[in-house]
Amino acid sequence: MKDSLLSKEILPFLLVFIGLIGLAIVIDAILHLFDLVWVGRWLGVLGTIFILLSLLYSMRKRKKIQFGEPKTLLKWHEALTLLGALMILLHAGIHFYAILPWLALAAMMVSVISGMTGRYLLNRSRRFIAERRAELIQQEHTPEDEKNLFQEAVTVDLMKKWRTVHLPITFTFAVLSLAHIISILLYWEWK
Repeated sequence: MKDSLLSKEILPFLLVFIGLIGLAIVIDAILHLFDLVWVGRWLGVLGTIFILLSLLYSMRKRKKIQFGEPKTLLKWHEALTLLGALMILLHAGIHFYAILPWLALAAMMVSVISGMTGRYLLNRSRRFIAERRAELIQQEHTPEDEKNLFQEAVTVDLMKKWRTVHLPITFTFAVLSLAHIISILLYWEWK
């Protein structure tokens, strides 16, 4: 079980996602217990800021900004996105007032799952290709083995394109969130 796909890839993915949901439930219960539900309203603002800050990685990757190491920014992207998602989950709580915020929340969760899936799948694929290359270098191999490795590498390159799914989902989340924020500002009691 030590080196199995389940223990190395699937379990960490599930634990992070379930941990995110579980932590949100526990913190939300604590906020309700101490009559601090109002804190959740402001966590939505802070969570949105964290998610916006996480986009620095995407901007660096697309050369829109020049500062920061991509590897470091990727770690910050992952951490800030999860922390922002937690805050937005707390913001949503168990309250159901309107459909728009829940659509935005659902899009955010799909985007988080998409990002986590891409991260785990891509890391696994890269490791697999590296291991296969090392095996081929150490062993006698046939042209068929090289052809198979090439096809596996092409598959990894195709998997890198998971962003073509992740980006539209994230864009949908952004549009729904912006609509939610605008509707809040329009109907806010400014007195």
